[in-house]
Amino acid sequence: MSEHVFITGYKETNNGLDNNSPAFTRIQPRYSLMDYFLKYLLFLCNLVFTVLGLVILGLGMWGLISKESFAQEKISSIGTDPMLVLVTLGFVLTILCLSGCVGSLRENCWLLRLFSALVLVLISVQVLVAILAYTLQDEVGNYLRSGMLAAMVRYQDDLDLRFITDEIQSNLQCCGADNYRDWEINIYYNCSAPGVLACGVPATCCVDPLENGTVWNSQCGVGAQQLDEFTAQSVIFLGGCLGGISRWVEQHQGLIGIKNCLMLGCQIHFSSGATLSQI
Repeated sequence: MSEHVFITGYKETNNGLDNNSPAFTRIQPRYSLMDYFLKYLLFLCNLVFTVLGLVILGLGMWGLISKESFAQEKISSIGTDPMLVLVTLGFVLTILCLSGCVGSLRENCWLLRLFSALVLVLISVQVLVAILAYTLQDEVGNYLRSGMLAAMVRYQDDLDLRFITDEIQSNLQCCGADNYRDWEINIYYNCSAPGVLACGVPATCCVDPLENGTVWNSQCGVGAQQLDEFTAQSVIFLGGCLGGISRWVEQHQGLIGIKNCLMLGCQIHFSSGATLSQI
């Protein structure tokens, strides 16, 4: 009995039929260099962001667990915990990028469609947020003011809010939400408080928080609220952080716009059907 081998590109006959006829020819997909480039570019990008998402998710969960945020007496305030933002961001980033990573590597059409749909939803949310932020600038400002005042109230009790507040004040050289007297809202810095911090401000409000240029002076803002503005300006920053944030955005709006356009362009490119069809 003769053995029949069917290989595309060779002409052999079997009962008079050409092996290259549609009945016998195997149609193999042909990939170009661009196809392979897009496939592994999408895989590597999503792999990096999957790892990043897992790291962010892990940090968020570690923060919640270390502060015992799931305890019965603290569970009611978990919605305002900044660690919850990291958990949400890490979870969404991991699910999104993992679908793109596995889908591109395994050439799984279902996962690639899921990835494309999730990216399109993300693009829509970003555009919607940008439009709302532009049209509702006053409301956004009020929301930021409320958020910062809430962080100042819990400044001594929540280490995460304290860290965020200190970073904003030291980097933007500001104090409080609107001005340095906003710190009276905190029970420890209120002028009626019994402790040494009464009528003071945090050290990150100080113009020079280092004593002799080397040692951190945590008491440099003590009694600052009792000073008039002319005297206080040599000790602490008088301006509020809301104004500092507005100035920072105005100074860097060109760079922010370019960065957002590049990110949006990459998302649109990788979510387009033309790109996914080449993988």
